[in-house]
Amino acid sequence: MIQISSRVVYQNRWMTVREDDIRHPDGSPGIYGVVDKPTAALIIPMENDGFHLVEQYRYTLSRRSLEFPQGTWPDDRETSVEELARAELAQEAGLRAATLERIGSFGIGVGFTNQRCDVFLATGLTPGDTADRDPEEQGMTQRWVARTDLERMIRDGEIVDGCSMAAYTLLTLNGTGGR
Repeated sequence: MIQISSRVVYQNRWMTVREDDIRHPDGSPGIYGVVDKPTAALIIPMENDGFHLVEQYRYTLSRRSLEFPQGTWPDDRETSVEELARAELAQEAGLRAATLERIGSFGIGVGFTNQRCDVFLATGLTPGDTADRDPEEQGMTQRWVARTDLERMIRDGEIVDGCSMAAYTLLTLNGTGGR
């Protein structure tokens, strides 16, 4: 496909939505709606054969969601994804990691966004300062969940966050999950 033109149709501090006019390989015209977002960091805080998860209200689902800490900067900050991961772990879970190991990356919603997610395994965890959460994260809680409970919750549909499930798959496939 060839991009013919592009225009921004919406923008805020977290994302830009654009509409691209394209030409398909057969020459026919088309459009694509694309959400531009910076690379996200997702952190798997692991200790004692379990994980620290955060639970928060997700407006788009109209319900609370249990997931691994994750996020992006709300501005054009120029830092490494590892710095972002450490900041998200502290902000959302109130934890610091002695070791932060990048275990993989994946595309988020590849049919409509160019956003990628880098996944980090956090170990050697210690409590940090009180979590400094964004206004959108009001009511966020943190709790430790045993590995067997996490797997059951994924199987039973209690955990619905695709990024958390993809990250857990990377952890398992890489053999870095202590199994």
